[in-house]
Amino acid sequence: MKLAIISHTEHYKQADGSIVGWGPTVSEINHLAQDFEVIYHLAFLHPGPPPLSSLPYTASNIIFVPLNPVGGKGIAAKLKVVLNIPKIISTVKKTLKQVDVFQLRAPTGMGVFLIPYLTLFIHKKGWYKYAGNWNQENPPFGYALQRWMLKNQTRKVTINGTWPRQPQHCLTFENPCLTEEEREEGLQIAKTKSFEPPFSFCFVGRLEDAKGVQRIIDAFGKLSSLDKVKTIHFIGDGEKMEYYKNQCENLKLPVVFHGFLEREQVFEVYKKSHFILLPSDSEGFPKAIAEAMNYGCIPMVSDVSSIGQYVNPNNGFLIDPVDAQRLHEILIIAFKESSEDLRKMASDCYLVASKFTFSIYRKKIAEEIIEP
Repeated sequence: MKLAIISHTEHYKQADGSIVGWGPTVSEINHLAQDFEVIYHLAFLHPGPPPLSSLPYTASNIIFVPLNPVGGKGIAAKLKVVLNIPKIISTVKKTLKQVDVFQLRAPTGMGVFLIPYLTLFIHKKGWYKYAGNWNQENPPFGYALQRWMLKNQTRKVTINGTWPRQPQHCLTFENPCLTEEEREEGLQIAKTKSFEPPFSFCFVGRLEDAKGVQRIIDAFGKLSSLDKVKTIHFIGDGEKMEYYKNQCENLKLPVVFHGFLEREQVFEVYKKSHFILLPSDSEGFPKAIAEAMNYGCIPMVSDVSSIGQYVNPNNGFLIDPVDAQRLHEILIIAFKESSEDLRKMASDCYLVASKFTFSIYRKKIAEEIIEP
């Protein structure tokens, strides 16, 4: 069976001509390649050098089909999307003739026109992966429109979390991010990690206010003492990095801004961290939370979307309301916990992460989407 995946995943061409793409998505597709004769991945090819978070395809049966990158804020960006609609649809149509089944990854700017196109004009088996916040109350218009279209059609849709009045064709799927080898490695780390202060913290994601970076800086800046804080690791990049660095320097916070890191390097940070921080405005279920929990990192994360269905008082700290003051209060609460209680929380984190393996994901796709 041949599969086409359509996404807005960022890809880049390296100096030797090889293609690399956003690590988490490429890893997922590398594992899916075991179950299909060929996978065509239609996605954006960007100019410039690739970030360190990019990975190559490791399976020989994956074929990358480049699309001109579109999307973004502002009228010019929206106009570019409109002007590229015919070319994108033409590429999608041509590729779909070569496959048996497709997956469209949403929400994406292309989804606004590709979901209607696929629904009305393509009669092959296919499904949609909605990676955003399925239960977001006031999403951007494009996201809301895509979610409405996905709720009101017959093809399967995989979503984060389980919700009241969830349509029958909308299936709860955990976002895969762990191999069996990483699970075994995580077990050893979680069993031996010491929860004696000072503690190390990590953040993984885009460095921007919406992801909670400013809240983290403000919360730690409110602490009367930093005696129990060893290091705050920021992994990722963003336009405000220098601004955040200057604030941390003025507050004398013990931070390390790593920029983008390769997957293995990110995992090394998880191994030596005690807590993962993600006080963001809105999420689906970030893979970073499951990855960190696998290595015994206790989450301090926003109580948004499906996150609260996996993180609870037994294994972490939910931030509600999502602001710096509440994160500050949670830091103080965590500092008062005994090392034994924190170790128990980390152990429960490891158990929760078992749901996020590539093997479980592949099995669910075969049994719940491909075979029916």
